[in-house]
Amino acid sequence: MEQNCAQILAQSLEKKNRILDQIIEQNNLQEELLKQESFDMDAFSRTVDAQSKLVEELNKLDEGFETLYERVREEIIGRKEKYRREITRMQELIQQITDKIVTVNAGNMRNQRMAENQFRKEKASIQQSVSKSKVARGYYNSMNNLNCVQPQFYDSKK
Repeated sequence: MEQNCAQILAQSLEKKNRILDQIIEQNNLQEELLKQESFDMDAFSRTVDAQSKLVEELNKLDEGFETLYERVREEIIGRKEKYRREITRMQELIQQITDKIVTVNAGNMRNQRMAENQFRKEKASIQQSVSKSKVARGYYNSMNNLNCVQPQFYDSKK
């Protein structure tokens, strides 16, 4: 049974590794969307939602791994020779996971800067549209008042 637990720990790390691959893929999709001239907010939002779900799944895996590891840690550490293969595999997986986490964090920071720039552009575009709308409305109002001639003489007799 203990060996099964060591294998389960390794399988959990493998699943975490696959989820990190999917998160990296979502990061790459976000980067592509942010590089486009016409920003598609809906598509970007979908990738952020998908990435959030993957992160939640990753957190659940971490919690499960920690719980199981605490239960079998003494057995695994006490009998290293018996679990040498699983321990070596877990060490390799942890190294891969660590590298991928660094990649994810760098991608997130890069995408965050790009998103801030994109949002700044969108905000400026909206402000410019509002300004143009105000100018057009002012022009329309002044043109409508052009036909209305104000009285030229004021008769003060009553």
